[in-house]
Amino acid sequence: MGMKKKILVTGSNGLLGQKLVALLASDSEIELIATSRGENRILKVTGFTYESMDITSAKDVMRVFDKFKPEVVINTAAMTNVDACESNKKECWLLNVTAVEHLIAASKIHVTHLIHLSTDFIFDGEAGPYKETDQPNPLSYYGESKLAAEILLQNSTCIWAIARTIIVYGIVEDMSRSNIVLWAKGALEKKKKLTIVNDQFRSPTLAEDLAKGCVLIAKKEAAGIYHLSGKDIMSIVELVRRVAKYYKLDESYIEEITTASLNQAAKRPPRTGFILDKAVNELGYNPVSFEEGIKFLESQFN
Repeated sequence: MGMKKKILVTGSNGLLGQKLVALLASDSEIELIATSRGENRILKVTGFTYESMDITSAKDVMRVFDKFKPEVVINTAAMTNVDACESNKKECWLLNVTAVEHLIAASKIHVTHLIHLSTDFIFDGEAGPYKETDQPNPLSYYGESKLAAEILLQNSTCIWAIARTIIVYGIVEDMSRSNIVLWAKGALEKKKKLTIVNDQFRSPTLAEDLAKGCVLIAKKEAAGIYHLSGKDIMSIVELVRRVAKYYKLDESYIEEITTASLNQAAKRPPRTGFILDKAVNELGYNPVSFEEGIKFLESQFN
């Protein structure tokens, strides 16, 4: 029996964080350390160590690295509310960039493989779907902060991988934020009128698929940039319509609008989506279709 691989997850209370904990805690080859700010919110899973860690504190990050000496870190912690990032730039930069500097510094000392989560919002959406080598051009401060973190990693001497993703959906214990699939289902069940944009295109990603992709990067000790998303590209309104169709809910409550009519603080890229060939060929990444994803969620409601 070889030594177990020590993997530390940041942001373990979040959607992706919880899916990673569920996946890794049951893996006999892995010793898992889950970290988040504050208390552990994952109560239904056992087989891991929880440590509170504030990634915005260099001292706290180094303390946790020194204590556990992780071989791999999967950084899922971030400020992802795009409009909040636009209006609270200081907090956004602290969480999305400064925190990554702290993780890089600690990873260098401990020769840790740092896997960092990024986003389709580093692109301007003029030429989606995108491959890993396409030129970033963020439209929002959120996108700028995520790109700045990517550049820090690319210029660092630590062992790094970047996993970019798009709209993640799923169900977890004690959810601090909903996601578009659950929100649409809940609102339509209550017969609420929904105004949904018809001119933004994305590839929604099942949280379990993204977690599997991150674990594949860790196990294969892969380096570089990987695009990990769902395989279907659709407009946001089509996404909501497909949720309605699946659950046989009334689509007449869905009203189509344009992005321009919303007056959002942050600009959104019109068409993203990813070309997944690299992740499929190098990692064996194999995401489900959107309908399979919804079906999978349904099995977790019970």
